[in-house]
Amino acid sequence: MATKSYDAKDIQVLEGLDAVRLRPGMYIGTTGPKGLHHLIWEIVDNSIDEASNKHGDRIIVTLHADGSVSIEDNGRGIPIDLHPTMKIPAVEVVFTQLHAGGKFNNENYAYSGGLHGVGASVVNALSRWLEVTVCRGGKKYRMRFESNEDKKGKVRGGVRVGELECLGSAPVSGTTVTFLPDDRIFETVEFDYSTIKKRMKELAFLNKGLEMCLVDERESQAEPSVKSYKYEGGIVDYAKYINEGKGTLYDEPIHIVGEENGIVVEAAIQHTDSYAESVFSYVNNIPTSEGGTHEVGLKSALTRVLNDLARKNGTLKDKDSNFLGEDFREGLTCVLSIKMKNIQFEGQTKTKLGNPEAKPAVEAVIANGLSSYFGTRGSGKVLSAVLDKAAGAAKVREASRKAKEIARQKNSLENAPLVGKLAACSGKNYAMNELFIVEGDSAGGSAKQARDRHFQAILPLRGKPLNAEKKRIDQVLANEEFRSLISALNAGIGDDFNMDTLRYNKVVILADADQDGAHIRAILLTFFYRYMKELITDGHVFIGLPPLYRLSKKDKVEYVFSDAELPEAIKNFGSGYKLSRYKGLGEMNPEQLWETTMDPKERTLVRVTIEDAAEAEKMITVLMGDAVEARKEYIITNANFNKVDNFKPKN
Repeated sequence: MATKSYDAKDIQVLEGLDAVRLRPGMYIGTTGPKGLHHLIWEIVDNSIDEASNKHGDRIIVTLHADGSVSIEDNGRGIPIDLHPTMKIPAVEVVFTQLHAGGKFNNENYAYSGGLHGVGASVVNALSRWLEVTVCRGGKKYRMRFESNEDKKGKVRGGVRVGELECLGSAPVSGTTVTFLPDDRIFETVEFDYSTIKKRMKELAFLNKGLEMCLVDERESQAEPSVKSYKYEGGIVDYAKYINEGKGTLYDEPIHIVGEENGIVVEAAIQHTDSYAESVFSYVNNIPTSEGGTHEVGLKSALTRVLNDLARKNGTLKDKDSNFLGEDFREGLTCVLSIKMKNIQFEGQTKTKLGNPEAKPAVEAVIANGLSSYFGTRGSGKVLSAVLDKAAGAAKVREASRKAKEIARQKNSLENAPLVGKLAACSGKNYAMNELFIVEGDSAGGSAKQARDRHFQAILPLRGKPLNAEKKRIDQVLANEEFRSLISALNAGIGDDFNMDTLRYNKVVILADADQDGAHIRAILLTFFYRYMKELITDGHVFIGLPPLYRLSKKDKVEYVFSDAELPEAIKNFGSGYKLSRYKGLGEMNPEQLWETTMDPKERTLVRVTIEDAAEAEKMITVLMGDAVEARKEYIITNANFNKVDNFKPKN
């Protein structure tokens, strides 16, 4: 067999922005909805960087009827003079050259979220067209770029169309970037209003006094939808917002601001009467959902200072051991925001801070701030409330430790039967194995017969488990349903949770498409969120989507998953069809349950994700907390138990 030659002519050089279009995932992560919205955040981040460095105080995002989006700020405006070496306008360099920008040194931007200089050029490369308008030095300028086919039929991304054009005078400075995402690149080019709104609200909280405005012109209405967010209290308002609906131990969050070795640290701390710890951290406005060195510094300072204060006021005696950090963090809500230079993230996802210098800086600022706060008159009641909470948590922690030991022994899969009689799978390949948590014995029986026992395990529930949002961990461990689930997953719970021993790659909640089913899903997701959050963040939790109807006519059978789809399905069948309505999973025979809900080739599963941790925290509180009116209002406004248009298709 002849060997293909390999020489200089085989070395391909990608010109301009071709590399971005060839491998977009390398630059924006995905070409799905998340990657599409990432385009907006790349431009918004540039505007945020202007505002964070005291240039500008307003950002407007406008969703246009033609599918394009504009991001406008009142910053300094991108430079338009000629670049000294490339001899083209600097604004053209920014939008056509990878790794070009003003953030590589610290002269123009003290702190920046966009460090790599690829944001603007990547957005340009992945757009059908992009226009940038710059108001600077009393003049208004415009430049346009397009992605079109060249003479050889190859699509070239972000090519300049015409020279930089002066449009006349401009009384104020700023930059407006308008672009149309390229539908040849993305799976969908429709922006989601809710996703954008949540992130803009978050950015307004994180940037005190910055106005974030969202305009949606796409709706067919007389006036466009406009949302504006501006918080003079910044992250203090953020902590209050997260804690709405919770009982707080003191009215105002403890606000700490300081700087240590060039790192600016700000925190808002407030304890609630709940049991879960909720820390939301950011670095230069970038969410760090996996924490990092800055969170380590925060927790270290909190533990050290509060233990010292507990000894000084006699809460801890000489013979007593110190409280653990988790004792002080029970019921804690904290928003931590730091700004620093030369950020180092662990991995490509920008979710965990790796800079070692952040830990001592944050620890010093938080320790000084807490000591100062509790040294002021009137802080005694706050300290007593925090220490009493910690003392109660320490007692429960010891009780929980004993309960966990009992649970491990009592619920060992090898030594005792599980409640609901887990039907384990025979396969030992973790990557293939699936656990279906099924509502009710009847549905559980069908599922056990329907499954492929080589890789699918079934755990039926006897009624509804308790609401983990309102219970301590020792009470959760005392619940038979949760003990069975914990034992089946084999990964522990809470601080002992260990993904390395997890038995199933997919954990599928399979409940009826009604109010009771929705409640069971909410209860289980609350449990996972509070005590096994990694299951969700690592993408292991799914919701199964069973059909509502079965249409049949002779040999033709079709399943319908929502009321909205039913009229069209009936129309396609014509007359003489038979319609069956499934009130629950238990009404389906094993064959029907397999082919609609469990067969990997045909089923529809929804992966549960947490795009916004703070909003997820807020939602758990609303749906599962004690504020009845807030829950009723949300359910009345949003509940639709048969809605499937946001569900991801197949497997």
